[in-house]
Amino acid sequence: MSLFDQVLGALGGVSGQGQASVPVALMELLASHEGGLGGFLQKFESAGLGQTVQSWIGAGQNLPISPEMIHQVMGSAMMQQLAQRTGLPLDQLANQLAEHLPHVVDGLTPEGDTNQSGNALLTAGASLLKSRFGIG
Repeated sequence: MSLFDQVLGALGGVSGQGQASVPVALMELLASHEGGLGGFLQKFESAGLGQTVQSWIGAGQNLPISPEMIHQVMGSAMMQQLAQRTGLPLDQLANQLAEHLPHVVDGLTPEGDTNQSGNALLTAGASLLKSRFGIG
């Protein structure tokens, strides 16, 4: 069973394509990334987006990220994979990720802890998705 299927199961089997599947696909990406959430965010920090990432982790307003920066940091292969998972065109997917990523990271780091990975991250993410996006 893939992480995507595990997240869907934790959410009560939500199905379909589009906006609801973008946060689910994002959770799969975060949970499966080497180093968990911290490792995923390191990619953004290495791309010069450290201040932006820190705004998502810390208290206060989340700084926005552009769809172009999402695509650049995540890379074409990962974007293609997520587009296939969600059924969305790449440009729409990048827009959705730019909209949701700051809120998902913010919700997963209420105490500033980015050390979550694997099942702990899936559990926290499923709870976040249920409450924030009305899934499940």
